[in-house]
Amino acid sequence: MVDHTQSPEKREFIAKSKQFWNPGKTQAWQDMGVDLVIDRREGYLLWDMDGRRLIDLHLNGGTYNIGHRHPELIEVLNRGMQRFDMGNHHFPNMGRTALAERLARICGGDMHYTMYASGGAEAIDIALKTARHATQRRKIVSIVNAYHGHTGLAVAAGADRFKKIFLSDQPDDFVHVPFNDLNAMEDALKGKDVACLIMETIPATYGFPMPLPGYLAEVKKLCERYGALYVADEVQTGLMRCGEMWGYQRYGIQPDIMVTGKGISGGMYPIACVVVREPYAGWLKQDGFAHMSTMGGAELGCLVAMKTLEILERPMMKPMVNYIAETFRNGLHEIMRLYPSFFVGIRQCGLVMGLEFDFPEGAKPVMKHLYENGVWAIFSTLDPRVLQFKPGVLMTADLCAEVLERVERAVGLAYAECMGSGKRSTRAA
Repeated sequence: MVDHTQSPEKREFIAKSKQFWNPGKTQAWQDMGVDLVIDRREGYLLWDMDGRRLIDLHLNGGTYNIGHRHPELIEVLNRGMQRFDMGNHHFPNMGRTALAERLARICGGDMHYTMYASGGAEAIDIALKTARHATQRRKIVSIVNAYHGHTGLAVAAGADRFKKIFLSDQPDDFVHVPFNDLNAMEDALKGKDVACLIMETIPATYGFPMPLPGYLAEVKKLCERYGALYVADEVQTGLMRCGEMWGYQRYGIQPDIMVTGKGISGGMYPIACVVVREPYAGWLKQDGFAHMSTMGGAELGCLVAMKTLEILERPMMKPMVNYIAETFRNGLHEIMRLYPSFFVGIRQCGLVMGLEFDFPEGAKPVMKHLYENGVWAIFSTLDPRVLQFKPGVLMTADLCAEVLERVERAVGLAYAECMGSGKRSTRAA
């Protein structure tokens, strides 16, 4: 429902949004009690156009991992604009080459070449095309309820919700297997006709279910056994969010291809990257013009990405992430003890967190009450019992404490609303 305390200016803006932008999405947010129109933003804080302050725990999927408008990124961008612009994607460039060299070092192993895109979905397409060229196979395996973006190949690797509406379901080329099911994974790979497995290290839009102990390592072994490449989608789990630079490092594996996006842009200039092991980058030598992206690897974006990586590699970063993760783990467990029949689970790897509620679409009322109490966090699209809870890697102790205080209040209000509604819990259902 619409918040009737909206200013006339906001009501007019929302009406125009429905008229000229996206009527379905705009109305859906109004129906869920979220009338957010973001205006000013700084660090991990947002201000609505009516002046309401919100703590951002959505981060637009991790885009604002180091906060909104980080001052060092603003400085780099301002300085870069004195000399550079997007550049020309056809030609060698200092920024692209320096960033590629840095990514090769940070990714480790024999991860070697970097290919650039303007966003994560385009990067996924590059990764899948690269795997197909390297293996000369067509089939792609991904996880049931996966999410890898919305371009043609990326959406075909994801959940039905996003692909069937655009007639992008191609069952012969794209196979989906349940997460944490090694037998199903082997069945999908053993025909030796799969180009690659693509998987988020922890599936974000599915509500951050955690890999079982040893699962990812065994999946990597299956890929090696049957000749499929392992593509790690690190768009939401990379860049220190799991307590290591890349989520796959937390689980002791080395992918053949890795995709990073969102947070590497610092939220300041669009850029996404595909890093590939040297043996599988053959198309770059065979025909370096085979994939072109006018805005991929824009020179200004490379400068921002270099500074973002430099910030994340500082010595204080890992202990800070561990501190924030432990603070929220302890505080959320205390809140869970207050509402044990409603707030039933915390899925966590570092700052990648999903809060599980035992009620049909239980994360939606929690989201609404958080919003009303000055915190913005979003439900998981493909499992709306789970709230995506994504603190930033540079959050202060005071801000963590404020978040927990507001979460406790919001969960209590959501509990009262849900338990008084007469609906059954998901377990009873």
